[in-house]
Amino acid sequence: MTGIKRGKTVGIVGLGIMGGAFAKHLLAARFRVIGCDVVAVRLTALRKLGGAPVALPAEVAAGSRVVITSLPSVKAFDAALFGNDGIAAGARRGAIIIEASTLPLEVKERARKRLEKIGATLLDCPISGTGAQAAAKDIVIYASGERRACTRCRPIFAGFARGTYYCGAFGIGSKLKYVANLLVTIHNLSAAEALVLAERAGVDLELAYRVLKDGAGSSRMFEVRGPLMIKRRYLPATMKVDVYQKDIAIIKAFAAALRCPTPLFTLSKRFYDAALGRGFAKHDTAAVHAVLRDIARPRRP
Repeated sequence: MTGIKRGKTVGIVGLGIMGGAFAKHLLAARFRVIGCDVVAVRLTALRKLGGAPVALPAEVAAGSRVVITSLPSVKAFDAALFGNDGIAAGARRGAIIIEASTLPLEVKERARKRLEKIGATLLDCPISGTGAQAAAKDIVIYASGERRACTRCRPIFAGFARGTYYCGAFGIGSKLKYVANLLVTIHNLSAAEALVLAERAGVDLELAYRVLKDGAGSSRMFEVRGPLMIKRRYLPATMKVDVYQKDIAIIKAFAAALRCPTPLFTLSKRFYDAALGRGFAKHDTAAVHAVLRDIARPRRP
């Protein structure tokens, strides 16, 4: 099966941090992009980039054979796909929907079966990478589902990601995404812990960042979120604390269903909960650094 060539139309439903980055890179790669979002300013941003904003997911599906969905919740996903003016209402037979959100696997599987009945193919293709990485086209796609459809979409994947792995049957992509997010949860907190310890020891944090980033103890989370922690500025967020609660809940349920111990993840969760409780809901998850810093340097009465 031949791939989808540049110049073809790609639809995007959900133009937030991730979906907006997908649109920018696909337009730069000479794809035509049609998109929709419930937030008006995002439609304006798409128009300024050279894309074609529309009001409804059904219009996106009617205007493109391939649609990418990047959505923040199960509620948003169900509405976008199966609402009165959802993708299913406008999709043509043979349509491919690239589902890039982080959602419970059972939700995606249920949607796959419903779309199959109307002749549309749903692919499970979650993204590994932060919003900042998406903006820099530094993300990886865990593609799973019908192999021929995934192969056909490879030129599109290449348009907005630095790499794509075909992982196998539908759902394996999400399973790998949950494992990746478990590591992100732990590594983000460990980066904060290391920088708080360095500060407490009187080490210059810019020096600590340069040295540690180049050593055996580094991680992508240390590299990406370390600068935010050093500046103690957790805005603008590339993954909001309140949104990440959804991802944490998915990992927790996934591991519990498998009866698999996750001691580091379980302990880490407390600090993300604390960040949420301390008013950092709309801040980047790097804000766990503020929680640890407060513990290390308690406020005087």
